[in-house]
Amino acid sequence: MTEPSKVIHVRNVGQEISEADLLQLLRPFGTVTKVVLIRSKNQALLQMDELENAISALEYYTGVQPNVRGRNVYLQFSSHQELTTAGDGEGNSHMRQSDQELPPNRILLVTIHHMTYPITVDILHQVFSPYGFVEKIVTFQKTAGFQALIQYELQQDAIQANDALHGRNIYDGCCQIEMQYSNLQELQVHYNGERSRDFTNPDLPVDHRNSSSQPTYGEGGGSYGYRSNETRGAYHQTGGGYGGASNGRCTLLITNLDPSSMDEDKLFNLFSMYGNIVRIKFLRNKPDHALLQMSDNFQAELAMNCLRGSKMFGKKMEITFSKYPDIAPSADARDYANSSLSRFHSGSGKNYRHCTAPTKTIHVSSLPREVTEDDIVAHLGEHGAIVNTKIFEVHGKRQALVSFDSEEAATEALVCKHASAIDGSLIRISFSQTHNS
Repeated sequence: MTEPSKVIHVRNVGQEISEADLLQLLRPFGTVTKVVLIRSKNQALLQMDELENAISALEYYTGVQPNVRGRNVYLQFSSHQELTTAGDGEGNSHMRQSDQELPPNRILLVTIHHMTYPITVDILHQVFSPYGFVEKIVTFQKTAGFQALIQYELQQDAIQANDALHGRNIYDGCCQIEMQYSNLQELQVHYNGERSRDFTNPDLPVDHRNSSSQPTYGEGGGSYGYRSNETRGAYHQTGGGYGGASNGRCTLLITNLDPSSMDEDKLFNLFSMYGNIVRIKFLRNKPDHALLQMSDNFQAELAMNCLRGSKMFGKKMEITFSKYPDIAPSADARDYANSSLSRFHSGSGKNYRHCTAPTKTIHVSSLPREVTEDDIVAHLGEHGAIVNTKIFEVHGKRQALVSFDSEEAATEALVCKHASAIDGSLIRISFSQTHNS
């Protein structure tokens, strides 16, 4: 067996496959520093910047067959540890140095440093679209951190964005933007979703797998790692942040609900996962519509990004920003501003680490001391098939992970049973990405 190497040997590279196609194949795993195309043999050699990145790529493609422009290609470690030649003397290969010295291009490679808050395709579009028409965005996670490729319609717009945004912060004091020009000529986007978007082709299939594919930054299984809610800001100008990206709205319009199963308290249980809620109001003339006002725009946007498209009671929930800036106090609006069940009281910023899109596994805390797995199944089992439960202790407090057979069942259990009682103890429920063993 060939020893691991920074150089990856690619076979079955047809004439229709370009260098850019091969670079995009390996881009999620690290920087490709050198490329040799051997056209006469339908092969290529690509050198990664780090050995561990090459190993990660080969491990991934061992279980996933890579296909480029309709052709299966095959990857293995090369017998070369380094690429030193600039060609084979027959015009069949060439070597390209890393992207650091590439000339201006309409595609930007963006790296986000100090990523305290989550960055989505929607947020990137808000930040970069003021400089020109953004055609495509692809995001991925690698050793350097969270990265994105952003393709403009015009090269001059990419140059303007690079000049204006390089070194700036998306949020006040964090999420710093580092940019360089990509060597790619065209981004290939196969799905529209939270990881990628083709704004020129809204008819692409929608990728609903964002909850399982999002990179993990936080502790304890949450999708997003936050340090504190005390310094939270939405695209502030102060401190070098990018101004003007946030729409400033805090009120969400939630549609396609099941009015026979949903009420204000159940919506509160779900949306309070992502921030504090001020008021909730169901619309009388449209009983499957509700308005929900959160305490700030950041929390509203986080809730929308995590929950849009989630299913409950057989309905796929749709979420947009409302045209109304807030919900006025009234007899038919439920007020939650001073609720004791709010999850984000002062000093509890650590709860942001649980801000993940719905998963099949829920985390149950504040359980009574003598609770058993049978007690938990009896309390939650009416919402769907439970495939696994695990009780454990943290600092002497009983907690549990409960895995259902679907995200919909887990979501229904959360909205119906958060803040319910087991043997007199008021339990708390959140989504978890920690899977039972």
